[in-house]
Amino acid sequence: MANPEDIAAGRARWQARYDAARTPGSGGRGGTAPEARTTLSGQPVEPVYGPPEQAEAPGFERIGWPGEFPFTRGLYATGYRGRPWTIRQFAGFGNARQTNERYRMILENGGGGLSVAFDMPTLMGYDSDHSMALGEVGHCGVAVDSASDMEVLFDGIPLTEVTTSMTISGPAIPVFCMYLVAAERQGADTSVLNGTLQTDIFKEYIAQKEWLYPPEPHLRLIGDLMEYCGERIPAFKPLSVSGYHIREAGATAAQELAFTLADGFGYVELGLSRGLDVNRFAPGLSFFFDAHVDFFEEIAKFRAARRIWARWMRDRFGATEERAQWLRFHTQTAGVSLTAQQPYNNVVRTAVEALSAVLGGTNSLHTNALDETLALPTEQSAEIALRTQQVLREETGVVNVADPLGGSYYLEALTDRLEEEAERIFERIERMGGGTDAEHGIGPITSGILAGIDNGWFTSEIAESAFQYQQALEKDEKRIVGVNCHTSSVTGEVETLRISHEIEHEQKRTLAERRERRDQATVDKALSDLLAGVRDPARPNLIPVILDAVRAEATLGEICGAMGEEFGTYTEEPRL
Repeated sequence: MANPEDIAAGRARWQARYDAARTPGSGGRGGTAPEARTTLSGQPVEPVYGPPEQAEAPGFERIGWPGEFPFTRGLYATGYRGRPWTIRQFAGFGNARQTNERYRMILENGGGGLSVAFDMPTLMGYDSDHSMALGEVGHCGVAVDSASDMEVLFDGIPLTEVTTSMTISGPAIPVFCMYLVAAERQGADTSVLNGTLQTDIFKEYIAQKEWLYPPEPHLRLIGDLMEYCGERIPAFKPLSVSGYHIREAGATAAQELAFTLADGFGYVELGLSRGLDVNRFAPGLSFFFDAHVDFFEEIAKFRAARRIWARWMRDRFGATEERAQWLRFHTQTAGVSLTAQQPYNNVVRTAVEALSAVLGGTNSLHTNALDETLALPTEQSAEIALRTQQVLREETGVVNVADPLGGSYYLEALTDRLEEEAERIFERIERMGGGTDAEHGIGPITSGILAGIDNGWFTSEIAESAFQYQQALEKDEKRIVGVNCHTSSVTGEVETLRISHEIEHEQKRTLAERRERRDQATVDKALSDLLAGVRDPARPNLIPVILDAVRAEATLGEICGAMGEEFGTYTEEPRL
């Protein structure tokens, strides 16, 4: 029970944090926006709300105030008054030149950061001229074969001035090295680069299925990346632990929450096993969640995620600094909620989902386009998706008050319930790994995750949830407008973006020309040195030798192939 004295003391702490953040030159998130905020009708609004003075508030210690442990109500005392969420639109299609044009359009129209979508061959570590890439080049993202493609991708976009997120996991480390080399070729100081690399290989085995090697080699590479960024590029986040793909595969909100945070705990164990200081490396971990269409459940999920992460980081992993206890996350509206039927309804779904992410305290946000269930977004639909966020930010008043729904009986009950369900799943994962008393190469949560991947537990849990939801749809227990209710419509087909087959031919020609121009002896030596480094378990870090190969214009397929000679491949055991 939070008594009136505790509540008053908490409000005073919040006020001190708020005032400090608003002080010019304080380094806080205060910004320069005016203090006074009003509703559309002119009614003044406070920056935060809590229990009335002298009131008792059962359970308020679990809710608290924005900017303090357990961070249920957000990481910053100022909320979005200090700085709104980053508008980070996800884009990538065709070749690097076409995607560069889309990036310029996003930035010129108010986008605050870039998020790179790669095509399927790139996601799987293949060059565009590989037999497995046939018919796939540029279709679900941009094709990147070498550092030269990355140069074109960011041509005219100073990488030290734009935060860049790259959604790729299997070949993430070579692609990151191409990003660094592109920055070098711009003349940039790479030590100040800021952005996020997904790198999350656990969720690939759990849901997305885009891996290159068995789990252990991937974890070696991820550990190397954590060390490298921590030492040389401190603002860059080497891991974005992704629940998005887990949810899109059919998981429930509680499963998305629990599986994602468990993966995050695994990466914390990885960092600790490398001898890294948790207070230094933990701030480099970020998260990526789905914002689905059940409005209040999604807000509760985001709030529970912050609270769970803060408690585990402090109590389980010994993080003493606040930034190491923070769960910072990007959100993307739910692609799986979009429908091919009556696609204009997707604008409404996306707006609702985006609002749930904002009210849940997201740090950055991507809004899906109305036509993404049919094809890559057109320029018009991409602009509508961008404007959706701008309407929320500029017109609705959601930036005026930190955690405006905090204290809602319904929302707090949902938050508690999701947290309890997630904790039960954590216990199950830990038992699968033998528990805390067993010996573990990295840690007990990691052992449980690897066991769950090996025995198919994660896949079967998600499949069962997806099956139950599909049954509910077919029984009309759940409804989707335009699909199993309100199916009549006057709208016709929407115009979609088509990727010409010429893109693949052009990319192959360009790749062949680059191979002709490069110094093949230098490439061969760099790849030989890389293979030698992979085969040497005592080698301190593979990132520098991968960088050397990238600078020599070795291609993504050549680099991934060289490492694969030693790491081998991974095949998932089929299960029914």
